[in-house]
Amino acid sequence: MNKVTENYNLYLRATEAAAIAAAKLRGNGDGKAADKVATEAMRAVLQDSEIHTRVVIGEGERDDAPMLYIGEEMGNSESNLKIDIAVDPLECTNHCAKDLPDALAVLAAAPRGALLNAPDTYMNKLCGSSQLVGKISLLNSIEDNLSLAAEALNKSISDLKIIVMDRDRHVSLIDKMKELNVDPILIGDGDVSGGLKAAEGAADLLYGIGAAPEGVITATAVKAMGGFFEGKLHFMDETFKTRAVEMLGEKIDNVWSSDDLCQSNDSFFIASGVCSGWIPGVKFDGNKAIVTSKIIFGDSKESEIVTNEYSIGD
Repeated sequence: MNKVTENYNLYLRATEAAAIAAAKLRGNGDGKAADKVATEAMRAVLQDSEIHTRVVIGEGERDDAPMLYIGEEMGNSESNLKIDIAVDPLECTNHCAKDLPDALAVLAAAPRGALLNAPDTYMNKLCGSSQLVGKISLLNSIEDNLSLAAEALNKSISDLKIIVMDRDRHVSLIDKMKELNVDPILIGDGDVSGGLKAAEGAADLLYGIGAAPEGVITATAVKAMGGFFEGKLHFMDETFKTRAVEMLGEKIDNVWSSDDLCQSNDSFFIASGVCSGWIPGVKFDGNKAIVTSKIIFGDSKESEIVTNEYSIGD
């Protein structure tokens, strides 16, 4: 039981606990409250474990939300099995608050030192299927990437299905796409599910700036899927850039592939559904909570859908 992938059940219980806690607050309009209970539920599971878990990139500091903070260690510090995680106990906080699709409890896990250790900042991301590996890059212009992607996928540029977060920072990106007769699929939140939809081929690309923790999480899954992922840290203000320099030095300007962001095949990705979308959300039936999760394993390259039932009392 010394391989990371052999110990996925602990982390599955953690995402399931977070999903159930958040789902109890679906649609109540308070995303931070849902984030807080999801974080507390996940922390409780990981803390009560013989495995030593360390958070290397997590969500929270950027938007003053509750967090599993970067550098936090949980479980048995004397354990020989030390696992690093990139984590977001409630991805798509606003969607949970409004009971909209694709809210998830997500994490990626790998051996100590195998995941990017960086501050909670932003990341420019480009993600797609295996057909795009070696064909596109963040180093290219948007125009070139869309042309190259269309060629690789054997379709016209105007037929490309490109997921973009609906943010002011993407006005120029969206305008350039529309100049090329592309009608982007705009999402409010949820670029983890957006990236995996692109890697699976349900969309063609995920393009644009989102949270860095979700970038590392997505890259771990995409690596196992054989898809394309590149990310480059993006700083909204100098505070986060200063912290990134302290942690990464000159590497802050790197364009990271999925192999850079997750440097081990002994890894896995888990997403437990909170609100139905890419995967089903939590279902409550009397005193039972039914949770559906997707697990993607780095070593076998296999994925599975798991549904578990929990008693939640009267």
